[in-house]
Amino acid sequence: MKLWYSYLKELKLSSKGFYFYMEILMTVIILVLLLFVIPEEMDNKHDEYIMFDMPVQAEEYYVNIIKENDIDGKSEIIEIEIEDKVINVELYVTEESKLHIFDNEEDLIAATEADRPSIGAKITWDKANSNYKYDYYLQGYESEKLRNLYTIIHVKDLEALVAKGDSYEVKVLKTGHERLNTKQNAVPALITFNGSLMGLFIIAAYIFLDKQEGVIKAYAVTASHVWEYLLSKALTLMTVTTITTFIIIVPVMGTQPTYWAMLILLLTSAFFSSAIGLVISSFFDNMTQSFGAIYGVMILFMLPAIEYFIPSWNPLWIKFIPIYYLIQGFKETIMVNGDMTYVMLSSAGFLLMGIIFFLYANHRFKKNLAV
Repeated sequence: MKLWYSYLKELKLSSKGFYFYMEILMTVIILVLLLFVIPEEMDNKHDEYIMFDMPVQAEEYYVNIIKENDIDGKSEIIEIEIEDKVINVELYVTEESKLHIFDNEEDLIAATEADRPSIGAKITWDKANSNYKYDYYLQGYESEKLRNLYTIIHVKDLEALVAKGDSYEVKVLKTGHERLNTKQNAVPALITFNGSLMGLFIIAAYIFLDKQEGVIKAYAVTASHVWEYLLSKALTLMTVTTITTFIIIVPVMGTQPTYWAMLILLLTSAFFSSAIGLVISSFFDNMTQSFGAIYGVMILFMLPAIEYFIPSWNPLWIKFIPIYYLIQGFKETIMVNGDMTYVMLSSAGFLLMGIIFFLYANHRFKKNLAV
């Protein structure tokens, strides 16, 4: 009963505090972004810069193939500004890319350097070997898999390579998935930020407010347990996180998500982030002192979100950050026929880590009261 009373008291007090309204403001901002700013489908066609150095007939053969894949079957002459220089290039637009054909290698390289997301290629006819030669101009951040693909895609015995790949038997283990659009794909990372990352900051802020008012020291002379106080804080944050997340999810996703699984993941991940916030706040007396630690942890936890939006950047060490699995877990809950086993395992992991951090935080606070 003491825990329940403490929880209701904390919930009532937090609803009147500044940080509660900051959480509501963040929820409204994210909801507005998802409903009115982020489009359902973005133009994700990547730019490709190409130059042909070959006989006219061979170049016409390549251009005709490109033209067949063009959306409207014809090219467009556009102007590109490179280092205060304006050049004309021929543009073809396919379903996957925008192909720019350059007349000389110097302009091709300059354009590739100026437009970092793009890739450049020079296709040359090698008279000595009676074959085509491909020179690619990469940006340096391409994955090893992509660089290896460029290495082998134009090997001489390409037909043998394709035949070898076709010889492998491929079994589809699970079907029925539907691709998320741009708006829906942004949801997992945004609700992770709104819940876990903001929650870590907010619970620490509430602890520091109580420290300034002497609330925590009062537990040294009362019959109440410190763990009840800490757990009531965590439960309050879990409640607010759940409410604000569903405020975002319901208007954007409707009935598509698996809400029961999302609720379990929300509660366990909020408990995990709350416990980390409690541990951090146990080492400092006020928000100013803890600023570096809190934002250091938040920045670390934001790295998986960056990886989520940039799939080509996928270092192995990013998978050791728990938020990596939280984002993927939320994605599974909003997908049609998502992997609920993954969600449950992730929830169990967050619950276990949350309990460990919470017990350590409880130990820290009890130790400080005894000093």
